[in-house]
Amino acid sequence: MALRVQGVIVVVRGRLLLVVCFSTVALLLTACGLATGGGADDQVTLRLGHQWPGVNEAGEGDFRAVLAQRFADRVNERTDGQVTIEVYPGNSLIEDPTQQYEAIRRGAQDMSVFPLDYASGDVPEFSITLMPAMVRSHAQARNWQDAEIGQRIEEITQENGVKILTWVWNAGAIGCKREEPVVSPDDVRPGMVTRAAGPRVEQMLERVGFGLSSMPSSEIYSAMQTGVLDCAITSTSSFSSYRLYEQVGSYTSPTGGYTFWFMFEPLIIGMDQFEQLTPEQQQIFEEVGAELQEFAYTASEDDDLRVEKEFEEAGVNVVQMDEESFGQWQEESRPVWESFAEEVEGGRELIDLASQVSAQ
Repeated sequence: MALRVQGVIVVVRGRLLLVVCFSTVALLLTACGLATGGGADDQVTLRLGHQWPGVNEAGEGDFRAVLAQRFADRVNERTDGQVTIEVYPGNSLIEDPTQQYEAIRRGAQDMSVFPLDYASGDVPEFSITLMPAMVRSHAQARNWQDAEIGQRIEEITQENGVKILTWVWNAGAIGCKREEPVVSPDDVRPGMVTRAAGPRVEQMLERVGFGLSSMPSSEIYSAMQTGVLDCAITSTSSFSSYRLYEQVGSYTSPTGGYTFWFMFEPLIIGMDQFEQLTPEQQQIFEEVGAELQEFAYTASEDDDLRVEKEFEEAGVNVVQMDEESFGQWQEESRPVWESFAEEVEGGRELIDLASQVSAQ
């Protein structure tokens, strides 16, 4: 028999009287990082983990880490401390950054600034966000958000358990141990081993003669230092954050407006976690994410110029990819697009929609 008396449940079993206070249940749920259903006094704690080095005392650093921290600070302020987002940089929450999607799905992590293609093993459609030579410039990347391809990506992410709060695109560069840069496919020499995140990018690189070694960007430095890698392909921001100018002799920069590697790394929250928030909290999350959108786009583009200068000052041979070279990479990429269209459910639609934007 159960009695409800002024916020207290009284359970009577034989001679045993058990009293459970509603506030105790609320505290237990709060400890798990979840809202308890919308009460004004509910406290929510969420864990935002990412792989990038954390910001310094002045709030500066890798712009993806800055984005995460600014989002956390603004949400805390806008909710009057009702929602706390704890930021865990540098893989300090989940050691393997490729496992963050699964961690969010199982509740071990709540949010991330996450390269979506890392989860393409679970959701093959995610590889459309790192399709080689599909996006060539920041201007083109920006166009995805409001195009039909952007709408489909948001639908697919939500169908698979995560919600995009801020769109983040990162241009990629090519860094090699040798001083002779890799600008076109013709520059690849037999036996050269590179790292490049993304299974579809790797398909293209194998086509042009690269050997491959897969690893997170945080391991590139040691792999180059020990001779495991001859080249590396990753975001310009990561080239700087992981001090790769200390290991490379040449650097092919995307500042000329061309690169075959553009990766989508949005600020995301798990759908289960988002739906635990009150409607007012959900609105704040969406508003703060939108407010930081221009920062994410601009900071990413500015990083390309900053990193190029950083590498030049370090004595690295810095070059830019031109339109002709990009066209060669794109020709090598088209068979990969076709295999994605044939192998992935809905892949043909995604390739067609993405191609519409790339043609602009």
